[in-house]
Amino acid sequence: YVLYVLAVMLPPMVLALPSNSGHFLQNRLSCVFLLIHVPCFFPSLQTTSSALKGAIQLGITHTVGSLSQKPERDVLLQDFEVVESIFFPSEGSNLTPAHHYGDFRFKTYAPIAFRYFREMFGIRPDDYMYSLCNEDLIELSNSGASGSLFYLSSDDEFIIKTVQHKEAEFLQKLLPGYFMNLNQNKRTLLPKFYGLYCVQAAGKNIRIVVMNNLLPSAVRMHLKYDLKGSTYKRRASPKERDKAVPTYKDLDFMQDMQEGLLMEGDKYSAVCKTLHRDCLLLQSFKIMDYSLLVGVHNLDQACREQASEEAVAGAADQRRPLGQKSLYSTAIEAIQAETGSMGSEDTGDKTGGIPARNSKGERLLVYIGIIDILQSYRFVKRLEHSWKALVHDGDTVSVHRPGFYAERFEKFMCNVVFRKIPCKYRDKGV
Repeated sequence: YVLYVLAVMLPPMVLALPSNSGHFLQNRLSCVFLLIHVPCFFPSLQTTSSALKGAIQLGITHTVGSLSQKPERDVLLQDFEVVESIFFPSEGSNLTPAHHYGDFRFKTYAPIAFRYFREMFGIRPDDYMYSLCNEDLIELSNSGASGSLFYLSSDDEFIIKTVQHKEAEFLQKLLPGYFMNLNQNKRTLLPKFYGLYCVQAAGKNIRIVVMNNLLPSAVRMHLKYDLKGSTYKRRASPKERDKAVPTYKDLDFMQDMQEGLLMEGDKYSAVCKTLHRDCLLLQSFKIMDYSLLVGVHNLDQACREQASEEAVAGAADQRRPLGQKSLYSTAIEAIQAETGSMGSEDTGDKTGGIPARNSKGERLLVYIGIIDILQSYRFVKRLEHSWKALVHDGDTVSVHRPGFYAERFEKFMCNVVFRKIPCKYRDKGV
């Protein structure tokens, strides 16, 4: 009851406090949300995660299996609004198996449309079901600032993320435009959405979205950044810096990588072209507050590490996949590029990293993708920007009108983060 009161009362309190208090309380509110909603599914907090994962896998197995019995056809406008629901009693039924997760209902949003999306990316129904349901999902410890839970499929292909009701609702509205964009342009840095579902129990809902995995586990990320093109409070916290692989932010990048990530001209142009097209689309849908996730694998540093940790590195490589199977899911495939000139065969890479160098001339593989696109510029965001702009420079905060946000985002990525490689490195190859 106390947690419920906190969840109801904190939002107006956040708006009434100074700007430096809002971020703290919003993070606390995310924790309250999870404390209220997730444990209500199952009686024991200790079994919540495994039970939720089990419910997700049962639901996906059923919905993919039943969908495979429906004939292939073109996607119709009404398909984007369809919601299918199936009840899973713990004792089982004529349609569902018995289980020990407690009674729950599983909802599938726009099943025909998402089947089409998966087919566009070369994902067969049996492969999709096998990846997500054959082995236990891996819970990722590094949850986002929103308090979302993240799960990784055992084969490294898919990420499952819990989303809030408004985000799921916005994705449903986005689907027709998303469908149109994918038909025109499969090579995109935008998230690849493969399914939207909801687990419902005890009167509560946990909505999840299945997406492509941007950072392959087979590759050690020596650096990781979440970049928005904003400088207001865009520095990793001391707590974040203590992690094994911290997620740094814009100010950290500007300080630590002053010369940026250096790419050959064709790769640089391809990255910027893709970012431009994606930003135009996001702006047209009035989407903002998204980020570019950047993972950096240092090939030269990895060689030095392998020399000292050869046995450990060899064992890790044996138990992990060589590369992703979905089409257009890797960074090198996602950027607008001529097929013949953009591969990274010279690095021996099979995971789809984009070849680059740092200011020391060290060889890098860069993995990138736009994340957190389910934020539209509604009244709350306009209010948040106005509130922050009263105290700080309005052009530096992350929350901004979609047109300005897209322009600033693209300019920062193509002028600060990615740059054309200087002539002194070209004779060494990338």
